[in-house]
Amino acid sequence: MPEIQPFRALRYSPAAIDDQARLICPPYDVISPSLQRELYEASPYNAVRLELPMEPDPYKAASERITRWLQSGVLTRDDEQALYPCFQTSTDSAGHEHIRKGFFCALRLYEFSEAQVLPHERTLSGPKADRLNLFRETGMNISSIFGLYADEHLEVDCLIGEFVDGNEPVMDEEFQGVRNRMWKISDKGLIARVQQVLLERKAYIADGHHRYETGVAYRKLRAAENPSHTGREPYNFILTYLANIYDEGLLIFPLHRMVHNLQGFDPGEFIKRLKADFSIRQLEGRGELSAYLDAHTSEHAFGVVTSRGTFGICLKGMAAAILDGVVSGPLQQLDVVVLHEIVLRRMLGISPEAMRDQANLVYTENDCEVFDAVRNGDIQVGFIVKPTTVRQVMDISAAGEVMPQKSTYFYPKIMTGLLFHEL
Repeated sequence: MPEIQPFRALRYSPAAIDDQARLICPPYDVISPSLQRELYEASPYNAVRLELPMEPDPYKAASERITRWLQSGVLTRDDEQALYPCFQTSTDSAGHEHIRKGFFCALRLYEFSEAQVLPHERTLSGPKADRLNLFRETGMNISSIFGLYADEHLEVDCLIGEFVDGNEPVMDEEFQGVRNRMWKISDKGLIARVQQVLLERKAYIADGHHRYETGVAYRKLRAAENPSHTGREPYNFILTYLANIYDEGLLIFPLHRMVHNLQGFDPGEFIKRLKADFSIRQLEGRGELSAYLDAHTSEHAFGVVTSRGTFGICLKGMAAAILDGVVSGPLQQLDVVVLHEIVLRRMLGISPEAMRDQANLVYTENDCEVFDAVRNGDIQVGFIVKPTTVRQVMDISAAGEVMPQKSTYFYPKIMTGLLFHEL
């Protein structure tokens, strides 16, 4: 495992602000313009004003706010280094409660080539440039990356669980239906035991690839500017939420694909073309489609939603027979790779560049939106996919491969505003 360290977090002061539920927000990349405005109106101190400011110079605005909020006591710096357990409680559409357990720490930054921290997604230059400007102007990690580790015996879970059972949280707030409880562990002995358990394990990035790579770039800049650089400075680390892949509350939702703006698209002709590589069954709506996908868990199966009806499709043969020489063996096991390569690229002619730029493709975690968008004529065809598994994320990462864009949606998102990490 890369080195993890406790740190002195910057946090909102309960003495200065009563309603802390109005202060947190999602990470920047899932904040729509309408949600951004809503969060601005929620509180003059909402974390969105640091994470994604609306001002013409957002980076300067964030930096100036941090200074003002520190001076006024809105933000306070913890007086000792700590790890911060955080449990997120959510309820799924079937009414089942899930509690994901993890903790915030400062994670040492490594190049991916060092194989200590492993990615599973490609990144884009635009978001990295944006986050680097924010890092440089504020000198702070405002939002956390989300990392995974494998602790089959749940040793860290037990250590942290014993602490949590005997102590009150320092924050307990609900946002968008998710309860966020956070504790503070400053006991050096307990921290050392957590560090020891994780010492031989790798970290896998679940969410926050752009922020992680930005952290590496920022570290290089700061090291070059610092003649006294030792490698122990805070900028050598990044704010990270770590969770165990064996945690029962760890959820990955699928991200469904919605296709639009294709010239000459004919849904009837498209279904006929699918028959070359897929077995096809016409279904009645979401209920039958859900049952169809549940019955094909070990096969490359998808839902196809068009103006002509809903269909379940399943690849007839082995993916390797079609994809050898195009993608590697580990990637051939992924449903989204089969969908992207065989259907989106070959049959529909959507180029990798168009997929990357979302020129013909948009994504949603809500399958209802797919059906509504087809019904309203907003899209030409939608694809319902099964979720990527945590094991697949780890296998792809360990093989040095990366998945197609939007292959995973870890839920819930790690909230911004619970704490901040100074660089």
